[in-house]
Amino acid sequence: MNQTDVLIIGSGIGGLSTAIHIASQRPELLITVLTKTVSNESNTRYAQGGVAAVWNESADSFEKHIRDTLDAGDGLCDLNAVRIVVTEGPQRVREIIDWGTRFDKSHAETDYDLGREGGHSENRILHYKDITGWEIQRALMAKANEFKNIEILEHYFAIDIITQHHLGYVITRLTPGIECYGVYALNKRTNEIEAFLARTTVVTTGGAGQVYRNTTNPVIATGDGIAMVYRAKGWVENMEFVQFHPTALYNPAGENPAFLVSEAVRGFGGILKTREGESFMHRYDLRESLAPRDIVARAIDSEMKQRGEECMFLDCRHLDKDAFIAHFPTIYDKCLSIGVDPMQDMIPVVPACHYLCGGIRTDVQARTNIRHLYAVGECTSSGLHGANRLASNSLLEALVFGYRAAADIVAQIDGVTWKTGIPNWNASGTTDPKEMVLITQSAKELKEIMSSYVGIVRSNIRLKRAMDRLELLYRETEEIYNTTTISPQLCELRNLITIAYLITRSASMRRESRGLHYNTDFPNKQDFVQTTLL
Repeated sequence: MNQTDVLIIGSGIGGLSTAIHIASQRPELLITVLTKTVSNESNTRYAQGGVAAVWNESADSFEKHIRDTLDAGDGLCDLNAVRIVVTEGPQRVREIIDWGTRFDKSHAETDYDLGREGGHSENRILHYKDITGWEIQRALMAKANEFKNIEILEHYFAIDIITQHHLGYVITRLTPGIECYGVYALNKRTNEIEAFLARTTVVTTGGAGQVYRNTTNPVIATGDGIAMVYRAKGWVENMEFVQFHPTALYNPAGENPAFLVSEAVRGFGGILKTREGESFMHRYDLRESLAPRDIVARAIDSEMKQRGEECMFLDCRHLDKDAFIAHFPTIYDKCLSIGVDPMQDMIPVVPACHYLCGGIRTDVQARTNIRHLYAVGECTSSGLHGANRLASNSLLEALVFGYRAAADIVAQIDGVTWKTGIPNWNASGTTDPKEMVLITQSAKELKEIMSSYVGIVRSNIRLKRAMDRLELLYRETEEIYNTTTISPQLCELRNLITIAYLITRSASMRRESRGLHYNTDFPNKQDFVQTTLL
């Protein structure tokens, strides 16, 4: 048994910022951060565009940022959550600048170079070239390493949230007073499952993009936190709202994850066009290439299907070469590596799964319905994104709710003690798996099911077909789980099946088209606002 004061699952922006805030206020508390791979590998690291914040108050305002967020969210944002993130966001960004995060500045070297992305009415995106997430991750890791009471343990795979269920009680999603006592985690170095007991636990496990065939998410994005909380009878909502980034780089050779061509490129002046060089976004939205992501992704998907094409194109040939390379050096080099010169060739792009707007339901202090369990970042449904995330609001969300979670934890942790009597993990009766192909093939089937039937455009019959096939995969995988020893591959498959079920079930329940969810059988919005809580 391992014992800690605060246990944080995940080492991205949500997890590290929460840890830093707690550590700075309460140096006597032990804060343990578990990550299933190395500490600097997270969804945060892959964020290109930047972080949105009202910075130039002479041209921008909180009300404009709030309005843009609500417009993108298509009627399902929580106004209080939006207002909190937008108004508190700039202070949180100033903090990470003080912690060493670098953002690009203008030629004067006094003002920040503020970019603009789809859905934003003003330039408000702070960025570091086209690797903003990498830069924030670097700075947060360096800051966290300054605190002796932050312990980061690599190669630990969290398996299950420990609750009264593990003490023999029967609990349901409606049971009042469910409590979290920590987690069981697989030590990937020893292949032993250890219990981590904590007074307070924070889930910051990121997204679930690997549930689809094409995704910009790293291979670790398997929805582990959401699946764990759901199994622990936590509340999960709005899982149907999966954001497909309109412009992942199309690589005929295949690539996992798909390389992201940041929305900032369109904000810089890139124009979406067909293979023949014809622009098409004016047929879908007055904002053309700078429309919100749900509109742009569906437009590209529609053009591809109408024309029988495997991709559309982003034209940057008219842009200043030196300025383009200065702003997007990684994108430029990546394009060259597959034989595309953005200054001479149009960049082939295709939508790819990018961000999950639903997740673990939290309040404005990042609390879940399970006592002593918090959640921060992409794994949550905080109320900020609604039916569609506004570009570059995700890093801001993690910073704001990481700070708020830390404040609430610091305020209440003295009244919480460790739970005693927690049993060790019981692996009796299991044997080593004899055929790993059963797991790897099921993962491939899952991705095909979700990509074919629960993608950008859905229908009732597609969703029904997906549910039928997911039921079979679920039964097969649970049989393997109950009879063989635990492996990371098996746990990830099990979590991905849970995520796929939640997305498909939520999509089936929403009998309308709204934001990122488009059902051809219900092409219009309803007069009522329906939320999905599972």
